Amino acid sequence: MSSSPPPLLFFLIFLSVASAIKLPLSPLSHHTDQLPNNDPYLSLRRLADSSIARAQQLKQPSSIKPDENALTAPSASAAVVKSPLSAKSYGGYSVSLSFGTPSQTIPFVFDTGSSLVWFPCTSRYLCTGCGFSGLDPTRIPRFIPKNSTSSRVIGCQNPKCQLLFGPNVKCSGCDPSTRNCTVGCPPYILQYGLGSTAGILLSEKLDFPDLTVPDFVVGCSILSTRQPAGIAGFGRGPESLPVQMKLKRYSHCLVSRRFDDTDVSTDLDLDTGSGHNSGSKTPGLSYTPFRNNPNVSNAAFLEYYYLNLRRIYVGSKRVKIPYKFLAPGPDGNGGTIVDSGSTFTFMDRPVFELVAEEFAAQMSSYSREKDLEKITGLGPCFNISGKGSLTVPELIFEFKGGAKMELPLSNYFTLVGSVDNVCLTVVSDNTVSSSGGRSGPAIILGSFQQQNYHVEYDLENDRFGFAKKKCIQ
Repeated sequence: MSSSPPPLLFFLIFLSVASAIKLPLSPLSHHTDQLPNNDPYLSLRRLADSSIARAQQLKQPSSIKPDENALTAPSASAAVVKSPLSAKSYGGYSVSLSFGTPSQTIPFVFDTGSSLVWFPCTSRYLCTGCGFSGLDPTRIPRFIPKNSTSSRVIGCQNPKCQLLFGPNVKCSGCDPSTRNCTVGCPPYILQYGLGSTAGILLSEKLDFPDLTVPDFVVGCSILSTRQPAGIAGFGRGPESLPVQMKLKRYSHCLVSRRFDDTDVSTDLDLDTGSGHNSGSKTPGLSYTPFRNNPNVSNAAFLEYYYLNLRRIYVGSKRVKIPYKFLAPGPDGNGGTIVDSGSTFTFMDRPVFELVAEEFAAQMSSYSREKDLEKITGLGPCFNISGKGSLTVPELIFEFKGGAKMELPLSNYFTLVGSVDNVCLTVVSDNTVSSSGGRSGPAIILGSFQQQNYHVEYDLENDRFGFAKKKCIQ
C-alpha cells in the first residue's frame, strides 16, 4: 500500500459529509475482462492469475505505518452480530455492511489480508477496468455521503488519521502548535493485486440490527482500478473492522464455489464479547496459535494472520519443506498466512514443486496434461478418462499443536472442461524480491481451500480454529 496522495484527488477535499456501510458475506469472482462466463478454461485462468497477482502484492507490499490510539468503542448490547456471507464468481466472498444516517447498505469483498474498510463513494465514483463479465461499472453500488447526516471528513490532526498514516502524518499548512487545523487527512492509495483504489477517510456510523458503532473510520474511494466492490478489511491493522469494533473473535463458513453469484449465503459472526467466557473454545474446533512476524519494520506484515504450519502431507507421505519456508525469519520472509482475499492457495516455487512432484509421483497412472496446465495456469493436471474411478492422495496441512486440516478432494482438485481432466488448485510463480531472494509469506492459504470449513479467528486468545462443516445443509 502507498500513502502518496494522487493529484486528481485533491479536488475531493471539499467533501464535508461521510458514508455508511452494512456487512453481508457471499462468494465473489475475479473476471478481468469481458469474456464469456461459460468458458471453464478462461475462468480458471483468471482465478489463477488473480491469485498469483494477489500473492505478489501480499509478498511485497508498500507499508503505511499505523498507530493504535484512536478507537471508539461500539455502542451496543449485542454479544454476536451476524451478517450474511456469499460467494461471487470473481473469486472472493461478499459481505454487506450498512453505514450512515439513514443507513446505506453496500456490498464489500471480505478480506482478511488487508485492514482498511472502504466503499465506492459519491456519484462521481470511477472504476477503470471494471467491465467484468456481467458487470456494468456504472451500476456499482456506491455510498453517497451527502445523503448521510453522520458523515464527516477526518481532519489531518484527528488521531483517527493516524490509524492509516501513522503518528508522523504530514499535515501541510497546519500549525503544529494548534489543534484547530482544518486541513483534511491526506488521500490514500491502496494496491490489491491486480487492482487499486484511492480516496479520503471519513468518520461514519456503522449500523447492525442490534449494534451501532459510532465514529467508524472508513475509506471514501473516488477512483479505482479493477475493484468491482469495496473492501471490508478484517486484517490485524488498527484501521480494520475487528480492531475498530474491539471484537473478541469472528468466524465464518465459506460456501462451496458452486453457489457463486446466487442468493445462497452463510453467516459471518462478529463476537463483541458480551456474555463470553475468555479462553473458552468452540466445541469441535481444532486450534493452532497465530504467530508473529519478527520483522516489525514492515508494518504490512503485521497486518497478516500468520499460522504455525509445521508439515504438509500428500497422502501418507510427508513433503520435506525446508523450515525457512514454514516460519518467517528475522527478515520477515517465509511463513504461512491465511487470506480470504486469495482464491487459490499460493506456494513459493520451491515449496510448490515439492508438493506438485509428490502428487505427480503418486498419480503416475494418469497421463499429465501439460497443455491444459499452460491454458489454465494450474497444475499438475491429469487425464482420468477410461480409469473407472479416480484415486487421489489426500492433501493435509498440519499446524503447531497437532491440528490437521485434511482437505476434502473438492478443495484442492477441480474438474476442468469435462469429466476427463482434473487439476490441482494451488498456484505459484517465479517471482523473487528485488534483492534476488525470497520475499514475504511463502504460503498463502486461500479461500478455495477453506470451503465448507467452520473457521474462527479468536483474537482474544490469539489463535486460529477450524473444523470441516457442510455450510449449507
